[in-house]
Amino acid sequence: MERAVVCAGFGGQGVLLAGKILARAGMEIGLEVTWLPSYGPEMRGGTANCTVVLSDEPIGSPIVESPDVVMAMNGPSLDRFGPRVVGGGAVIVNRSLIDRGVGRADVREISVPANELARELGEPRVANMIALGAVVGALGIVPLDAVKEAMVAEVGAKARPGLVAVNREALDRGYALAEPMGA
Repeated sequence: MERAVVCAGFGGQGVLLAGKILARAGMEIGLEVTWLPSYGPEMRGGTANCTVVLSDEPIGSPIVESPDVVMAMNGPSLDRFGPRVVGGGAVIVNRSLIDRGVGRADVREISVPANELARELGEPRVANMIALGAVVGALGIVPLDAVKEAMVAEVGAKARPGLVAVNREALDRGYALAEPMGA
């Protein structure tokens, strides 16, 4: 089994962190993982993406042409990566910022109003965790609890009080919006 995920959006949306958390969770449950970030020189507002490969065998390359799942946090990311998703894969679409779908009948589109749900939780910066929860639900190979533990390991030490709890809730909200591939 090998699954590839692309997390993409504007710089500052937390897509690299989301990918790092997924990779760490995969590693913690014993999978082989790669995490390959890509971003422009801008601090915020530029494009950013990362590719995470999870496998039960050694991974030949971190470069992926056709990912199984794409997390598109903005329109340019959907335009760039949506057409590349493998048939039978899934696209997580941040409906808060994207007013169209992927336009493909051979992939499952999971509509996630990530920014609105984050505002409901009182913390606009957890939109990435909501989308990541949907990715985890769509993949169906990494337990949500492992992702929560990885999130704590990545952000827990530098998080202000209450942020870890709201991130856990954000992961739960996103996870509830997706079913595993093949379900």
